[in-house]
Amino acid sequence: MKTLKHLLRNFAFSAGLVLTVALVVCAVLAPVLAPHDPVRQEGPRLEPPSDAYPLGLDELGRDVLSRIVWGARVSLRVGFSVVILASLIGVTLGAISGYFGGAIDVLIMRLCDILLAFPGILLAIALVAVLGPSLNNVILALAIIGWVGYARLVRGQVLKVREMEFVTAAKAMGAKSPRVIALHVLPNVINPVIVMATLGLAGSILSEAALSFLGLGVQPPTPSWGAMLTYGRQYLGIANHLTIFPGAAIMAAVMGLNFLGDGLIDALDPKYRKEIR
Repeated sequence: MKTLKHLLRNFAFSAGLVLTVALVVCAVLAPVLAPHDPVRQEGPRLEPPSDAYPLGLDELGRDVLSRIVWGARVSLRVGFSVVILASLIGVTLGAISGYFGGAIDVLIMRLCDILLAFPGILLAIALVAVLGPSLNNVILALAIIGWVGYARLVRGQVLKVREMEFVTAAKAMGAKSPRVIALHVLPNVINPVIVMATLGLAGSILSEAALSFLGLGVQPPTPSWGAMLTYGRQYLGIANHLTIFPGAAIMAAVMGLNFLGDGLIDALDPKYRKEIR
């Protein structure tokens, strides 16, 4: 309760929480909140915002507001899927690397170094280009490049925790390594993982938008904020609402999750700022 009160007094956390809740509500209640079918032509092409269509119509006469609301589902699906997959892989490999050390530690860390040698978004573009543009392939590509950060973070934490008295006591009592890792080591390194996952969620949403902007993400007619931007840029001079509103949605979602993560850093793991530098 004290931690919750401390968090709510943090402006970054409170603002991020409001924006994140709004994003989740839009995604979950999209069929209820969207005023129109996001793929159906509602009226004249490129109609500006009006009382009937608050955010206007796009290049095919579809309601921009409805497409933004439904696009939140795509963004959150990618974000949560990537974070879950990447954290599961990264936490597992990081814990094994830090706990056992030796050759397996060297192997996992060199693999991390190889992946970190490539710019993340370029590697994701290459993977999606090979696998083919689709939502599932975007999730897979982002998870493949995203687990490295979790692995390095968890390894560093485990290297400290494994030398503590309670871990030594568990080993002396005959506990097997998997049990020690699951019950004694990981619970003591979970806070920085939660923080990193929150920030990773924002990064995944931004990466999905970038891939969709390049035509490598979700395919038409499924609404995607990044795809809306790439189609709207052709009409910047005559219908700038096609890019302003999807861009604002991406900004609000990413900013809200970054604010949320920033507040969690101060509350759950103040040392995290130093460790990620």
